[in-house]
Amino acid sequence: MPVSSGTVSGMIHEFGGIAWSELSHAYGQADDVPGWLADMASADAKIRGEALSSFVSAVHHQGGVYDSTIASLPFLFALADDPVMPDRASIVGLLVSIGQHALDGEGLGYVDSGHDQCARAFRARSAAFLAYAADNERGVRHRAIEGLGLFVDDADLAVAALRERLLAEDGSAERLVVVAAMATLALRLLEACEPVTLWLKALSHDTTVEPEVRLAALVHAVRVAPGLLDSTTVPTAIGLLREISHPVSGPRPKCACTASKDEQQQDAPPEIVAAFEDLDRWGRLHALTTPLLRTFHEFLDARVSDRTALLAEQLTSPHQGSRHDAIRMARELISTWRGDHSRLIGLLADLVDPDTPDTTAESAETLAALAPLTEPARPALVAYVTAQTPDAWTHPDPRSRRAYQQSVLALATLNDPAALPPLLTALDGDTDAWRAVQASRHLPEAAADLLPRLTRRLYRADLSTEWSDMSTNALISALSRLGDPAAVPVLVHIATTAADHRSCHLTAYALNALASFGSAAAPALPLIHSLTTADDPAVRASAASALWAITTAPAVPVAILTALLESHAQREAAEALGRIGTPAAPAIPLLRTMLTASYDWTRIHAAAAIWDITADPTVLSILLTAWDENPATAVFVLACLTRMGPAAAPALPRLREELARPHRSDSFLHDVSRDESVQHACRTLLASLSSSSVKERLESIMISVKPDGEAV
Repeated sequence: MPVSSGTVSGMIHEFGGIAWSELSHAYGQADDVPGWLADMASADAKIRGEALSSFVSAVHHQGGVYDSTIASLPFLFALADDPVMPDRASIVGLLVSIGQHALDGEGLGYVDSGHDQCARAFRARSAAFLAYAADNERGVRHRAIEGLGLFVDDADLAVAALRERLLAEDGSAERLVVVAAMATLALRLLEACEPVTLWLKALSHDTTVEPEVRLAALVHAVRVAPGLLDSTTVPTAIGLLREISHPVSGPRPKCACTASKDEQQQDAPPEIVAAFEDLDRWGRLHALTTPLLRTFHEFLDARVSDRTALLAEQLTSPHQGSRHDAIRMARELISTWRGDHSRLIGLLADLVDPDTPDTTAESAETLAALAPLTEPARPALVAYVTAQTPDAWTHPDPRSRRAYQQSVLALATLNDPAALPPLLTALDGDTDAWRAVQASRHLPEAAADLLPRLTRRLYRADLSTEWSDMSTNALISALSRLGDPAAVPVLVHIATTAADHRSCHLTAYALNALASFGSAAAPALPLIHSLTTADDPAVRASAASALWAITTAPAVPVAILTALLESHAQREAAEALGRIGTPAAPAIPLLRTMLTASYDWTRIHAAAAIWDITADPTVLSILLTAWDENPATAVFVLACLTRMGPAAAPALPRLREELARPHRSDSFLHDVSRDESVQHACRTLLASLSSSSVKERLESIMISVKPDGEAV
């Protein structure tokens, strides 16, 4: 479809006189826009794809809705309306995405976001989506059906159109979208709720339709009418999963790790490239029922036993795509809810199989993320890794290579010696050595083998490059965690080099690593003394902290750190002063001032330091309040409560409350290891405080009894 500048100009005022400058500003020069729109209609698929990608980046970045997004709507609808437009399905899908994000933000008061205006524009265009949903092109229909549930405000019209689409469509993918759109409509329009609920209930029992559609009807029926969820719902869903003989899935997209050399030759470090590959994999679907089952798990939420039973069926499905997609759902359940997940861990371990490298890699990566709960998976991981030589780390097939590497990394999180040979192979070469560096920190018993290799890499680090901090930080962290004082010389070297390059963050990081070695880091003292007067407050704080850790002479560090309590490095300074303890008493007035800060992390660092210096129990309330308000502070607060000992007794109710919670602490971070450490700290502290309380009561009883045994 040729898009002329005249056509473009004629559309400018269609949506309430929205400024043309909004669109031209987002995309570039105004004169370029007609050519860009023409590119979106190009017969060349590559040109179309690049133009569409440019549009999304310019005016719909990460789902955003801006004035420029609204200004573009007339042009997008023009492209979608033209029957000869190539790849209209992509344009319709983009329109649905914009409209859905507009509806999500409607009425929420976003400043200058245009969500309300955009949502109104889509409702005004509801007839277009009714037409798209009945289009001759299957892809257009598939993308448009969702719009019937989102943008059509006439409930009777929308219900009728969707029921018609279910009868007319002969593809399971489209029929599943119809069912989901019907549920969306019922959740959006009250008047659609009852007829949709009855329709979904009937459909879920209709044995003349495929089990995928009946499963969708079952799931969406309980979404629309939660009262329908009962003890039979999940078993019925499991039965329907077993009926599905061949879940439909699209062609497996090219693995991101098989990208061409030109795609791989980027300036970004391998860690960044790998992160984008992970994002690409994250968005892939391998089975038609995956979105539906994700929705079901979201709805079941805290029904952990039901979700576990459902996942057990998914993870043992005869269809690899279903098993593969279930891995992430299992990870999300275990990362969010506490409990005994050994059954799911065992099923994940069963998926570690040389015949299915993609699924093995996904499962092993998940097992690594779920440590320390993954002990039951150790035998399967050891068997998989040891069945191959360490050279499998550099396997020429990228899928097999990723599967092996992820399995090795999962073993490393368990501190298993079977992970060491392949890690040494990786560190001796250049293939994905960065992964081996990160895993090395889990194997302190292998420091003698790992240290020389890590040290050699750190000496070769080029701190003049843009991304140098990323790889260098990982090496420093690994050396610090291994705990071998033989690392001190290279840490002195890297701290010196970082200071010369004015890399403040890296300098402070290296100084903190040196401090972890205590008096064994004495060779670093000349450098540390020189950095106590550095311009950057964070570097001065780290230098003063290291000076104390190595010499235990408090005068100079206390003076430096106290002055830093009024800088942006105040939290680092407070923590270091707390480690110094009683000799840091001159800092108390400034630390007490920090207790009134608006930021909870500032308050708890000050409170912990005050306790460590003065043993003032009044700071306990500040720590507990911060923990209540921000679960992310749990690890820090619990460490201080542990140091407080019996003085932390008023925290007993809070400890019991934390252990009674089924939801993981700070679960949005999906950090199982962190939550497990929170639970361990709570149990240990609870036991300690309870025994102290019993001991005090016994002593009180003994004091109140006369020598002859008569009570006073």
